Amino acid sequence: MSGKRLAFVLSVMILWTNAAQAETSDASVAIGGSEPAGNRLSISDIMKIGIYPFRNGVATQDNPGISKPESEVSPEEAILARWKEKQLGQWNELPKGKFEINASAYTASTDECGKSDGTTASGLHVVENRTIACPPSYPFGVKVAIEGFGTFRCEDRGGAIKGNRFDIYMRTKAEAFAFGRRYLIAEVLSD
Repeated sequence: MSGKRLAFVLSVMILWTNAAQAETSDASVAIGGSEPAGNRLSISDIMKIGIYPFRNGVATQDNPGISKPESEVSPEEAILARWKEKQLGQWNELPKGKFEINASAYTASTDECGKSDGTTASGLHVVENRTIACPPSYPFGVKVAIEGFGTFRCEDRGGAIKGNRFDIYMRTKAEAFAFGRRYLIAEVLSD
């Protein structure tokens, strides 16, 4: 648990205890002190949400935050959530409808990636039938349906991956060489 989140949890626990002792359910929480009074959360609001929402470390009602308790958020979901926040503008620039891609295949070998641990540019580990390397204009986490091959998620980048070029991760070099280079029809899927 990060330091800010731990401090928030402790603050909420203290305020909740104080509210219970004062027998009031209208105690409010404003972390950071710069939020307008209308954005403060009452203890009952925090309990309804299920987890403390954050915007720049400040709890607000207009930022519902993570809908799962922290223990239920997978590391993968956390990584993709951070990328989505960083690349928010790119989500509106994605192509609509079907389009043609120039697809090739790659493996996580050292001679192709410069390392062999399977860690992608997004920080996730490669997974066959899920991971693709996309052009930089595609945000990490976007799902792309490729006709005849299934749905993949943009998790990686590559030096030659620009324009309409996509690289599909495959476990072995034999599979990647057999795939070769193909022109395929793809479509970006909405969340």
